[in-house]
Amino acid sequence: MAVGIFDSGLGGLTVLDACAKRLPQVPFVYYGDNCHAPYGVRTADDIYDLTKTGVQRLFDAGCDLVILACNTASAAALRRMQESWLTPDKRVLGVFVPLIESLTERQWGDNSPPREVAVKHVALFATPATVASRAFQRELAFRAIGVDVEAQACGGLVDAIEDGDMILAEALVRSHVEALKRKMPHPQAAILGCTHYPLMEPTFREALGPEVQVYSQANLVAASLEDYLNRHPDKRGPGEVSMFLTTGDPARVSTHATQALKRRIDFHAA
Repeated sequence: MAVGIFDSGLGGLTVLDACAKRLPQVPFVYYGDNCHAPYGVRTADDIYDLTKTGVQRLFDAGCDLVILACNTASAAALRRMQESWLTPDKRVLGVFVPLIESLTERQWGDNSPPREVAVKHVALFATPATVASRAFQRELAFRAIGVDVEAQACGGLVDAIEDGDMILAEALVRSHVEALKRKMPHPQAAILGCTHYPLMEPTFREALGPEVQVYSQANLVAASLEDYLNRHPDKRGPGEVSMFLTTGDPARVSTHATQALKRRIDFHAA
């Protein structure tokens, strides 16, 4: 009974890895839209159309539940999909919810007024589209007051990771952290607001320093998925076989995925 995981490219593999470790009995179908990555520089309409196409492919593969393991898609497409496209028998969940819950220490369904939280100064590293959407700040404001969020659009980083150029990726991380610190010298917490970025988490941590708490989404999403499936076992769908699908070149994507996760990953044409 498969669960789908969608991403613009390789970043969602960090979420897949955490989910597979936490839920080894659940088969996962992964869809990477590598041909059109990165999403972070695309228009909202373009992101919506590409995301809908990928999610439909996962539905066709037997997934009644799909995780948008892509912050850009979650920010630019999820609400529109839920309001105007999805049918009651299908569910699509984003990656913002577990992160906001962890940061504010309250459940998503808690509709009480916003209140003060422990963390006051938050650095957000994300794609240009996620930063422009202000989705993270909007959802946070519903639940917390007095939190200063400084966002840094990390141009070029997803491209470098997709190309397997980790030397360039490390240099870009350091450059973006330096740029953020010029605006917010002493962040208390840092959000890696793109699922590609955990692949560079050691570099982020080193550049930010040990005093900054780094929130990485993969484990938070995995824990949230486990809880959701316990409450909604019918949403696992009829699929029974794990597979990796890509709109890019399967051989090239497989090589980069294997490099990223340090275990053999074989992609097939979507």
